[in-house]
Amino acid sequence: MKPGIHPPYHEVNVFCACGFSFRTRSTHKGDIRVEICSRCHPFFTGRQKLVDTEGRIERFQRKYQRAGGQNAVTPSAAKQN
Repeated sequence: MKPGIHPPYHEVNVFCACGFSFRTRSTHKGDIRVEICSRCHPFFTGRQKLVDTEGRIERFQRKYQRAGGQNAVTPSAAKQN
C-alpha cells in the first residue's frame, strides 16, 4: 500500500446483540455493535424457513412437469450423444 493515501486500518471489537464478540480489522474508529452475526443469523444456523406465500415454487414445478414430458432428456439418451 502506498503511504499517506489509505485510511488507518486497525483492530476493533465487534459486539453482537446475541452476546458474541470477536476482533477484526477495520477502518472504522472504535468498537462496532451489530444486531445479528454469523452465530445467530438464521441462514448460517440452519433455522431459516423459506416461505412461499404466492405459490411460485408449485407453479414453477407444474409448468416444467408439463414441459418435461415433451422435451426432457433422459439419462440414457444423454449417454448416446
